[in-house]
Amino acid sequence: MDDYGYGHAQRLAESGDMGWGTVLAFAVLGIAALIFIFGSFFTVEQQTVAVVERLGKFIGTAQPGLNFKLPIIDSASRRVTLRVQQLEVPVTTKTHDNTFVTMKIVVQYQVIADRVFDAAYKLANPATQITSYVEDVVRAQVPKLALDAVFSEKDTVANTVKTELVGAMAEYGFLIVKTLVVDIAPDAKVQDAMNDINAAQRLRVAANERGEAEKTLAVKRAEAEAESKRLQGEGTAQQRLAI
Repeated sequence: MDDYGYGHAQRLAESGDMGWGTVLAFAVLGIAALIFIFGSFFTVEQQTVAVVERLGKFIGTAQPGLNFKLPIIDSASRRVTLRVQQLEVPVTTKTHDNTFVTMKIVVQYQVIADRVFDAAYKLANPATQITSYVEDVVRAQVPKLALDAVFSEKDTVANTVKTELVGAMAEYGFLIVKTLVVDIAPDAKVQDAMNDINAAQRLRVAANERGEAEKTLAVKRAEAEAESKRLQGEGTAQQRLAI
């Protein structure tokens, strides 16, 4: 009886251990399945590319939409935008006639779609690199020009900047869309002097126009007086003839 009772109790204990072991195994499998599911699928936004790495090594890119990767060993946390980006670069330099000016250059650029690897790995900070190139070109071109020429040749300066950037940034997977000179600001003292000159010119023009207007009015008055006297003379002559 004792042996039977002991054996029955042992079988129940073993059965309980097996039950908990099965539950634990299923729990582990369930967690692993969830990790696999949630770690395998990811989405990429429009006009964006995901950089996929396996154990730290580049293996490809993922396009917009739903994508799959191997969990744990694959990573797709890095994103590269294909949208046009805009950078404003102010550059202060001296003109040929020794006037300091600050030019603001706007550069529009974007990653070339099939050069994502270069854009992601060859250049740490594209904005810094573009800024450096713009500064070099402007400081090489503007000192050749007088202040007035800087204003008239701003499109030439912008095109020179673009030509330099197109060749330099293509190596890193970037396309230069457009470059524009959006502002030219001379030194404050020069700007005040230019404003004074412009004001004086406007005053001279206004005075000339006022003088021309007064001259025209005087001529018109003289013509009117002459016509009036002529008519008076004709009236007097007719009266004498009548007498």
